[in-house]
Amino acid sequence: MPKQVDHRERRETIARALWRVVERRGVAHLTLREVAQEAGISHGALQHYFTSRGAMLAFAMDFAAEQTSLRVGRGMRELGDRPHPRDVLRLMLIETLPLHADARAASRMSAAYVLEALHDKDVHARARDGMLQGRALVEQLVRQAIADGHIPADRDPANETNLLLALTGFTPLIELGVIEPQDALTAIDEHLNRLFTGDDRDASR
Repeated sequence: MPKQVDHRERRETIARALWRVVERRGVAHLTLREVAQEAGISHGALQHYFTSRGAMLAFAMDFAAEQTSLRVGRGMRELGDRPHPRDVLRLMLIETLPLHADARAASRMSAAYVLEALHDKDVHARARDGMLQGRALVEQLVRQAIADGHIPADRDPANETNLLLALTGFTPLIELGVIEPQDALTAIDEHLNRLFTGDDRDASR
């Protein structure tokens, strides 16, 4: 009998091959043929799954986002049944930084995706929608933390959300060796301490 192909597994193999190409050679060398070679499959087999560079890049980005969500989910379980919103926000921020192999691959994929989005309207729409969803989730957490008294009531949730998301800008500074990872973690903790000023749990620190 012919071997049954696990299409989900094959797509994951292709996505990780794409990550490696981007990490090793940059987005400029991201072609279907290059990724097929890295994945150990034929160019024709790759085209069975993705007919264009944009479609392949979109899937790899979706896969990267999925892996990030899985890591955040594992972290949430470690925080317990009722995690403090400060810890939830810290976890979400840290998982966007290139502090380990998968997170580093995801952050580089994100950078490649944004570059592609600037020149492809379909990719632009997908990237924008994904960022809007992520931003909405962070703002929801901030609003709930204000409502629950963890963050002072006079803070503007939209502005605080923007400031939190600005912390993801540490990625290129870490990647280029401008700052050390610990410097970014220290800055995140300092910002969260200031944001949660007056919260009972943090006042005792």
